[in-house]
Amino acid sequence: MLFAKQLEVRLLLLFLFLLLDQLKRLLRQQLYLLLLFLRLFLQLQLQLFLKTLMDFLLLLFRLFSLPLLLQLLFLYQR
Repeated sequence: MLFAKQLEVRLLLLFLFLLLDQLKRLLRQQLYLLLLFLRLFLQLQLQLFLKTLMDFLLLLFRLFSLPLLLQLLFLYQR
């Protein structure tokens, strides 16, 4: 009887360890996917920001002459 209980407890502990190991693997996969998604999202945001910045700079060059833009830039730096 005691041997059967010990065996039952050992099997239960083995099952719990296997379950925890599986949970750890799933969490690791989820974390990897989350980081991958975050990286892609940030890359897209950066591309969008750079495109917007370039569009804005091109608009400034179209609206103002180059000497005037340089004067504004030097005034801004002071």
